[in-house]
Amino acid sequence: MESTPESLSTTLESLNAMLESISFAPFWLSLKVGVICVLLYLFVGLLLALYLSRNKGLLATTIDIVVTLPLVFPPIALGYFLLLLLGKNGIFGELNLLFSFEAVVIASFIAGLPLVVKPVESVLGGKIRDLEAVSYTLGKSKIYTFIFVSIPCIYKTLLSSLFLGFARSMGEVGITLLIGGNIVNKSETISLAIYNAVLGAEYNTASFYATILGVICLAIFLFLRFLQKDLNAKGL
Repeated sequence: MESTPESLSTTLESLNAMLESISFAPFWLSLKVGVICVLLYLFVGLLLALYLSRNKGLLATTIDIVVTLPLVFPPIALGYFLLLLLGKNGIFGELNLLFSFEAVVIASFIAGLPLVVKPVESVLGGKIRDLEAVSYTLGKSKIYTFIFVSIPCIYKTLLSSLFLGFARSMGEVGITLLIGGNIVNKSETISLAIYNAVLGAEYNTASFYATILGVICLAIFLFLRFLQKDLNAKGL
């Protein structure tokens, strides 16, 4: 059945009306949070991975459990415990972090942290140790060796882990819902916007936000596939 100019015009008008009713604030908030999380992963995550790859014992085991917990613990339950810690009667209650932008960053950071730390920890504990030992015998310091020997050897794994962490931070819901508060134009991420749209039976809006997330995740997936093929071609 051929489309008439009138039907095409009606479709375009409906599309324009839908776009005008949709707020891009959740997308920009999620993007901002994701970028901040990547920066935190690049420093905190990398240091944690280095520490865990070099140390064994009670402290290292405890840190490993805390870092890995988001992978196996239900997000909504983890959010509840964070709510207790960050609440008025919690250890960090005086910081007033609940239901704020900072709370959204904390939730997203925690959700994606194990996806960054565990892969990097694994490669840092492998054959790279032999290269580091050679560097030490040449009189190079630990800092020099880490920056100019270790990181160049793991940069593709680090890069892929950062993208995974970014994707996870963009898709976080459970933890953010409890400690972020799901406040429109303040702590409503794009994932929560989908949740809110479905609750309000605004399925076109939910589909639009879900499509944006889907495109981002597909792009990240294709990039990771490219990296994996490159690593396999080099026998890494």
